[in-house]
Amino acid sequence: MPHRIVVLGAGYAGAFCAGYLARQLHSDDFEITVVNAEPDFVERLRLHQLAAGRDLPHRPLAEVFAGTGIRLRIARVTGIDVERRDVTVADAAGTDRLAYDTLLYALGSTAAEHGVAGVAAHAFHVATRPSALRLRSRLDELGADGRVLVVGGNLTAIEAATEIAESRPGLRVELVTGGELGGWLGPKARRHLLRAFDRFGITIHEHTTIERVEEAAAVAADGTVFASDATVWTAGFAVHPIAAASGLEVVAGGQIRVDRQMRSVSHPDVYVAGDSAFVIGDNGRPLPMSCASAGFTGMQATSAIIGDRTGRQVETTALSYVGNHIGLGRKDGIFQLVDGDAGAKSGALCGRPAAWVKAAIVATSGWAIGHPTFGKRSHRYRAAATGVPSAVLVAG
Repeated sequence: MPHRIVVLGAGYAGAFCAGYLARQLHSDDFEITVVNAEPDFVERLRLHQLAAGRDLPHRPLAEVFAGTGIRLRIARVTGIDVERRDVTVADAAGTDRLAYDTLLYALGSTAAEHGVAGVAAHAFHVATRPSALRLRSRLDELGADGRVLVVGGNLTAIEAATEIAESRPGLRVELVTGGELGGWLGPKARRHLLRAFDRFGITIHEHTTIERVEEAAAVAADGTVFASDATVWTAGFAVHPIAAASGLEVVAGGQIRVDRQMRSVSHPDVYVAGDSAFVIGDNGRPLPMSCASAGFTGMQATSAIIGDRTGRQVETTALSYVGNHIGLGRKDGIFQLVDGDAGAKSGALCGRPAAWVKAAIVATSGWAIGHPTFGKRSHRYRAAATGVPSAVLVAG
């Protein structure tokens, strides 16, 4: 009986891992199934663009994995039993259990509500395709007039605010952040950021904490009321609670604690990639949630699985973090390099060149996911003769 490799989800990390494993492992010894909640690959890096009105490339997963031998199952992951080594999934037909011996978990993250009242009921976010489309529909209803309030001061908040302001110039866009907008950037990059916000006419409210979201307003801790026809919640990321509920060792935020080779420290038969992994990077700091991290952790996780299951040496891949790449609409951007302590360097690439570089990276990432085996050397490794479980599961 071949190893059953079941891929739950197909984001940047999961889709990459599944395609790479299919290319490297012999189909006589390994059987790979991908389970994902949506039938299409979603370019999460571009969801703020989708919300603002841009149409994104359509990449059905059935086409993405065509010719790889990967089986595709459209369903939601509802539970993981790490003792029984099975995963519960649900679709329109009901629920099912998928057995595994090795699990690669890459379920990603979504918008963090931080327990703020009214966020779930009244706010919009751009962490998933359905939520981005819901925001797009709301912006269409506002037409050329209306007030949009973006809550947050991170990269997603900046990109959402500038994209909406550029794509829908009639809207009044404001941003509220608990700290200093772009305070982590170097002087050159922050000056450029503030000039961009001024050019778009985006009003900034710094050092302001929102404690309640209502249907037509957001209320700050000091009582200030910000009228809003659409409140966009971009106050950070949160991982799915399934990991913690399964019994895997997690950190306070719910990420799964892993070793340097992306194995769960509590259940070594579970591997993790993407935003769900809590791992110390090469700079001695936790690797941040990002597309870049998904690539690095995915490469390390697949290397470990191939090594562990075929008896080959596990290669160590880089777990580095080099900088922040921020889009400021379609024709502007910032690329802020960071040092070994994750602090901003004095220099930065700004303007159209930064926008072009970011657009190229995003387009290349999307295309590469859509062609998972293109240009990759095929090895077709066989399973090790001894000490190999009867199934492998990739959750992504």
